[in-house]
Amino acid sequence: MTDHHSYGTSAHTASELVRLASDCLGLVFTERDSDYRGTYHVASSLNGRIEIQPNAIRGDDDDDLYAPEHPATQVLLLATTPAPDPALQTRLGSIEGLIRLNHETA
Repeated sequence: MTDHHSYGTSAHTASELVRLASDCLGLVFTERDSDYRGTYHVASSLNGRIEIQPNAIRGDDDDDLYAPEHPATQVLLLATTPAPDPALQTRLGSIEGLIRLNHETA
């Protein structure tokens, strides 16, 4: 089973959210660049993977969003863990301005 949580914010830039999440979770984020996703940040541990990225997709059309169902959200935080992790959800919930958008279990 894999647990996926999506969070979003318009209160912080991606860089600010990286700093806040790093402080909150004790993880080190690495910056990556993708033709599709643009610049995003990733941190992995034995307990899963956290990605922080802009909602806007770089390209020809400025209206393309990674999460089109949340157009007001400027930055996304995507958390994937091998099993539900209530402690992680509590820590992420403590970041001011970060709102849980979606949860899926596969």
